[in-house]
Amino acid sequence: QVQLVESGGGLVQAGGSLRLSCAASGRTFSRYSMGWFRQAPGKEREFVTAISWSSGRTYYADSVKGRFTISRDNAKNTVYLQMNSLKAEDTAVYYCAATSGAYGLSSGALYNYWGQGTQVTVSS
Repeated sequence: QVQLVESGGGLVQAGGSLRLSCAASGRTFSRYSMGWFRQAPGKEREFVTAISWSSGRTYYADSVKGRFTISRDNAKNTVYLQMNSLKAEDTAVYYCAATSGAYGLSSGALYNYWGQGTQVTVSS
């Protein structure tokens, strides 16, 4: 079992930055690929970014490429999402998720564990 707790959300002006954190329980965090997804009001959940446990390779949605950066600290059982140049359309609840898989990480169906989410609101 893996429990995930996100933090770091909040209200920020357009053009600003936020860093989200996701702390994971368990001793095998390094063997899980981690992803960030988001869901805006009235919209379906969408993939944001992921990092593979096996290769360390990162993946990004086109909408955030060049602005967001995912990273992980296996010693701290934590994955981070650095969000820069935020836009109003980035407003959403952000969820981190974990999977033992290493491929196809943009699919939410692959993930076994989810956090409770943290709200990010970008004012224009």
